[in-house]
Amino acid sequence: MSPDSPVPAVVSANATATTTAKASLSAGLATPSALASTSAPPWRPLGAKPATDVSHAVEQAIQDVRQKIYMRSVTGMFARWRLLFVGFTQLIFYAVPWLTWNGRQAVLFDLGARKFYIFGMVLWPQDVIYLTLLLLISALGLFLFTAIAGRLFCGYACPQTVYTEIFMWIERRTEGDRVARIRLDEAPWSFRKLRVKVSKHALWLVVAGLTGFTFIGYFAPIRELGQALLSFTFGPWQWFWFLFYSFATWGNAGFLREQVCKYMCPYARFQSVMVDPDTLVVTYDTARGEPRGARSRKVDHYAQGLGDCVDCSICVQVCPTGIDIRQGLQYMCIGCGACVDACNQVMEKIAYPQGLIRYTSERGMLEKLSVQQVRKHLLRPRVLIYSALMLVLVSIFVTALATRTTLRVDVIRDRGMLGREVADGMIENVYRLQMMNASEHSLVLSIRAEGLPGLSVKFADPSVAVLRLKPEENNRNISITDLPQVEIAAASNRVLAVVLRAPRDAAKPGSHPIHFVTTSSAPDGHVSLTVREASSFIMPQ
Repeated sequence: MSPDSPVPAVVSANATATTTAKASLSAGLATPSALASTSAPPWRPLGAKPATDVSHAVEQAIQDVRQKIYMRSVTGMFARWRLLFVGFTQLIFYAVPWLTWNGRQAVLFDLGARKFYIFGMVLWPQDVIYLTLLLLISALGLFLFTAIAGRLFCGYACPQTVYTEIFMWIERRTEGDRVARIRLDEAPWSFRKLRVKVSKHALWLVVAGLTGFTFIGYFAPIRELGQALLSFTFGPWQWFWFLFYSFATWGNAGFLREQVCKYMCPYARFQSVMVDPDTLVVTYDTARGEPRGARSRKVDHYAQGLGDCVDCSICVQVCPTGIDIRQGLQYMCIGCGACVDACNQVMEKIAYPQGLIRYTSERGMLEKLSVQQVRKHLLRPRVLIYSALMLVLVSIFVTALATRTTLRVDVIRDRGMLGREVADGMIENVYRLQMMNASEHSLVLSIRAEGLPGLSVKFADPSVAVLRLKPEENNRNISITDLPQVEIAAASNRVLAVVLRAPRDAAKPGSHPIHFVTTSSAPDGHVSLTVREASSFIMPQ
């Protein structure tokens, strides 16, 4: 609105006081008392009255839960972004389980075998640190994007939003747009209504079943699951999880929809602490739009004391949670931008400037900042701290994965047999070696012990060769082909009982540090990896 444009007196008076309700946008919730305050900023709605009867407010909330929302279809920039994210996320979700890697499923979380296959990596329960880092990065990413632009994840990538969009598209294709759906639901039951409803739910169940099948395909080989499903040979747990996730998708996206976002989602409750006056949020420009009302295009609406809002309520009709953005920012708003697209279309038709509803910050609305000025305020301490922490965690995560060893050896002493004297004046200690191969190919492991002169290695398993060393031999100078060798299959582990022996005069009585040296070699004898694991050797009195 130009500086010379007439502004209604009530709006101008409201624009002079900005202190009391500034915190309500940062809190993510426009309370009735804040909206009714005379000191509200100019983009706050007018005329809202505080609820004086608690029981009436509760009854109204119950009525809102029961009332079905008929969302109107909308086109525009934000609608295209939503469709793009729906296609991108679902392409990844449905396609990844069918990819193969080295003759196996590329991504498989085999809970029974306690192995996670992620392309070329095989992760074990001992690798939980990577999951911890990934969760920390995801949490910081959520904080960062919320501090910048509110509930971006909710509006574009949340599974509830994505599947609601898919189910709504099916509903529009079978029942029609908003008015047609309202008329169909109000009409008495007929063969046509039954046919349309059955067709819609049949398509919903197909999508829900495909979703449930794909989900369990991440935890069991999906090709085998497909054959088992076609032959109805699922196991009891497979049937349970398949039906559970299919029913959950059908119920959440088909019926609950906005109720999940409004009453069940915890993020909606605590996102208010992550926004501030510089966060980009979907905002209605009250100073420009109020007082709202219908008008003729031939008459200057400013001369009539009206704002730019024609009170068409299309912004409410396109909202997936059914809120009125003109009542201020509310915690139910998922930031999808549907009302922005709808309002811009109306403004374009009546030749008004676009942006009556737009993405901007509280500071930008109050101080009437330009788009460039609003963007400059995004780089504030909170955002910089989140970004720095994310950069550090991502660097640690990538470095840990890049330097991750595919061979692990754990040495456990036999506590029931610390050290004993055997024949030929030798002292014997017993250990258990747990060797883990986290690579995609089998390994030939050569094992020796260092730390005391004359140490010899003996395995209880007769299939493993035993090499006895003379006291004067230096373990470090022995050829790799002269050492006991054990073969471990790809992505597997093996536990072996190991006996170490040393001459009685090799050391004084007491505990002496030693190392088990495990070397993995290729079939041609080339040494690829060496792992040293510390332990101790007990010399009895």
